[in-house]
Amino acid sequence: MTAFNRRSLLAAAGSLALPGLSALPTSAAAQANTAPAPAPAASRRFEPAPGAWRSFELTTQIELKGVQGKPAKVWVPLPSVDTPYQRSLDSSYTGNAQSMKVVSDTQYGARMLLAEFAAGGPTPVLQVSSRIQSQSRSTDFTRKTVAREDVDTLRFWTRATELMPTDGIVRETAQGIVRGAKTDHEKVQKIYDWVVGNTHREPKVRGCGIGDIKAMLETQNFGGKCGDINALFVGLCRAVGVPARDVYGIRLVPSAFGYRELGGNPANLKGAQHCRAEVFLKDFGWVAMDPADVGKVMRQETPEWIKDVSHPLVTPVRRALFGGWEGNWMAYNMAHDVALPGSTGPRLGFLMYPQAEIAGERVDALAPDDFKYAIAARELTSA
Repeated sequence: MTAFNRRSLLAAAGSLALPGLSALPTSAAAQANTAPAPAPAASRRFEPAPGAWRSFELTTQIELKGVQGKPAKVWVPLPSVDTPYQRSLDSSYTGNAQSMKVVSDTQYGARMLLAEFAAGGPTPVLQVSSRIQSQSRSTDFTRKTVAREDVDTLRFWTRATELMPTDGIVRETAQGIVRGAKTDHEKVQKIYDWVVGNTHREPKVRGCGIGDIKAMLETQNFGGKCGDINALFVGLCRAVGVPARDVYGIRLVPSAFGYRELGGNPANLKGAQHCRAEVFLKDFGWVAMDPADVGKVMRQETPEWIKDVSHPLVTPVRRALFGGWEGNWMAYNMAHDVALPGSTGPRLGFLMYPQAEIAGERVDALAPDDFKYAIAARELTSA
């Protein structure tokens, strides 16, 4: 058993109790019931703003089925982001693996735990716990600042990725959207409005989607989830020279503003993975964005699909998520085209979900019968 950053070790592997979640944070179930009751649509507020830091602990339990005596590997994403809105503190882990170590991808520095299980052993089990601090974000666009960022860093966040090209139909579309815009702020506002108005949340899409933005534009199929919709936003921004990036993470607790779809149930966070976005504006620095969550509210916050972006339930969210987001969420990383260390398998478009291989064959991370995992969180005392 191993830990890093001076964290005490978790309970022994034999204490894992995935089906009942008994080894997960005991206060998670209580915290799941703390979301405020929703207000009538006409009076809804969504106004995240920086304030006190909130402290969270996230625990992931994994049981890998179907090994049948073969060697196996498991990768679990760890929080790798240290920014003005998140402090990634420490992690610890335990299980019956032959070896466990923290590794990183070579391009983005996305950290993950790599656990290797020997052939002929028992069913692989693993438990990982991470602590972070987070706070909400908002941007006062009436107050310009002298935003500083390394030139090479800004250039890095305008380049194309495998699933996010910046030429061809992506550039043509982006140039058409921003026609008439004079500043980077105006360009991003136009792209944000276009994405909100033309895409939609598609609940049938598996996981968080794929993020193949060229295919979305070529087929004119703009239904997807956060990994698709926010990737399209980021790609369109990059295509017109605005540095932008996806931020991949997971919701932790309910929204303080009563929006059911903008929070997580801390007792059961499986499926709570969510990516957000950032853009760099010359007068404001790195600014939070999340057009995908606007679409989620429109599609899923009420039994009926809201198709009016000016609906009173949608308007507060649409306005606030251009420049802000709520601190009830944890970022894992900002990585694209992720090559899992120790794997010869295909690259991942992004890393938000635990991954596994059995005898070198990639396991479907979204198939619960083969890859059982549970994620829970608890809020610690405020910083």
